[in-house]
Amino acid sequence: MSEYLDLIMFAALIGAILLGFPVSFSIAGVAVVFAYLGWALGVMDISLMGATGQRIFGLISNQVLIAIPLFVLMGAVLEKSRIAEELLDTMGRLFGQLRGGLGISVVLVGALLAASTGIVGATVVAMGMIALPTMLRSGYDPRVASGIVCTAGTLGQIIPPSTLLIILADVMSNAYQQAQYEQGKFSVEALSVGQFFAAAIVPGLMLVVLYLIYILVRGYFRPGDMPPATLDTPKPDRREILAAVVPPVLLIFAVLGAILGGIATPTEAAAVGAVGALLMAGIRVGTNPRLILFGAAALVLLAILAGLFPVRLQRNDLEFASLAAGGVYIVLTLIGAVAIIAALYATLRTRSLHGAVESTLTMTAMIFATILAAGMFSLVFIGLGGEERVSHILTNMPGGPMGALLFCMAFVFVLGFFLDFVEISVIVLPLIAPTLIVMGHDPIWLGVLLAINLQTSFLTPPFGFSLFYLRGAAPPEITTGQIYAGVVPFIGLQIIGISLVWLLPQLATWLPRALY
Repeated sequence: MSEYLDLIMFAALIGAILLGFPVSFSIAGVAVVFAYLGWALGVMDISLMGATGQRIFGLISNQVLIAIPLFVLMGAVLEKSRIAEELLDTMGRLFGQLRGGLGISVVLVGALLAASTGIVGATVVAMGMIALPTMLRSGYDPRVASGIVCTAGTLGQIIPPSTLLIILADVMSNAYQQAQYEQGKFSVEALSVGQFFAAAIVPGLMLVVLYLIYILVRGYFRPGDMPPATLDTPKPDRREILAAVVPPVLLIFAVLGAILGGIATPTEAAAVGAVGALLMAGIRVGTNPRLILFGAAALVLLAILAGLFPVRLQRNDLEFASLAAGGVYIVLTLIGAVAIIAALYATLRTRSLHGAVESTLTMTAMIFATILAAGMFSLVFIGLGGEERVSHILTNMPGGPMGALLFCMAFVFVLGFFLDFVEISVIVLPLIAPTLIVMGHDPIWLGVLLAINLQTSFLTPPFGFSLFYLRGAAPPEITTGQIYAGVVPFIGLQIIGISLVWLLPQLATWLPRALY
């Protein structure tokens, strides 16, 4: 029995989670129990647990992961200030008169919210509360409506900026460095979050296109499932459309453009996104939106001018033109600061910021507690010989490198029935990714494949998290069975998306190679 203790440990973890214990406590508890069990049976050196403190310090000093709470705050502010709701309402009135138009609007809004928030739960709940009742009143089949809302909400997992991609970039970069050491390379290369963001853009947009094609085709052949909306409200005019769509698009360009253009690190760009979301919320709920809009324009102008004409005021040999430019930059900074203070006051007065900060704290604590616990789990798993077992299984898999990758993709897909993407990312991927990279798979391409697979786990019954989010937000007439049935065609579309990226690696590798 002791020789299979690593496998029993993994099975015990799934069992503990299925029993309903909090995930991070389940992971840490299983790790402690099996550490002492392995020590008592003489199959593990308990001194390995001494590395736990080092792993905790490495986590809290990780510059990449600091971007997570900032991106979460950005999305929470947009959601709590009802900017996402306004966007969904406007797009629904714009496309609602088409056959399948409401479905198209939900997917497009899901893509926009994914690129500006990256929070799956908030997106699914918002669309479940706003779009789903409208779709049902318009005569949509409950299964089709539920499937569209669930799937559109999960786009936040694959379209940057995404919490999944940030965690995945950190895990895959460490795995890539470990693989290089195993290959005898001591001048190792690292992978950045920006590379993974760039790699996920084309596959993410490809999934959006697949969803839209499916909705249009189904609407054409089965019009009864998705009839045109008979809304009493008129179509939005151009001003309403621009007011709803332009701010999130500008925020997306500011954040992703700064990262992909090499202007800012992901953490810096996340801070820009959080401030941008705060200004957008202030414009919407504040009593003096023109002041905040003027300040936001000043900050944008400051970023452009400072990038084109940088000035170092600490130098003592500056010419008059440089001093004048520095003075202009200071004035723009002060105007922007006034706008930020006004936005803070407006969001605090309406209490929209309170809910956003609380959501950010809850989600960030959950993610980091899970990563901390996973560090303990992986230490014990390695001490019990699990890493060697995984490497042996993959290297001896029929079909060579492709057979090993196919097995890992199927394994991750099945684990998605039971575990969240955070647990899979920080527990399973560090075990399988180094071996797959040593076998010759491109780490960025591999990361995108795994990201789409993990996104699929959010949709997969019976434990897909999007299904639970929608179950909590859906009207009472929607049954759990209808939600499960509705996502099945979209799981098939996800598998098509994974197959396209598998067969055409350039979909994932072209953009990061062009930019980096």
